[in-house]
Amino acid sequence: MSSTSQKHRNFVAEPMGEKSVTELSGIGDTLGKRLSDDGFDKAYVVLGQFLLLKKDEDLFKAWLKDSCGANAKQQKDCHTCLKEWCDSFL
Repeated sequence: MSSTSQKHRNFVAEPMGEKSVTELSGIGDTLGKRLSDDGFDKAYVVLGQFLLLKKDEDLFKAWLKDSCGANAKQQKDCHTCLKEWCDSFL
């Protein structure tokens, strides 16, 4: 059994396109609204931040915590989701 969620597997299985920020693993409605309110309404905008931080896990997790209050599990899930997406598509 994989340790990733169905949400995670669905996300990394295909190009990102115009997916909502809430389609990222670890980002539910509450965190998604906080991110959207800060202009991070689409998954690709969060990906841009991930890439600006040079895919650095610690920096990205700290940014998620500061920007929307994500807890450690949410930070890890979102980072892993974006990292695997990048490994597949970049």
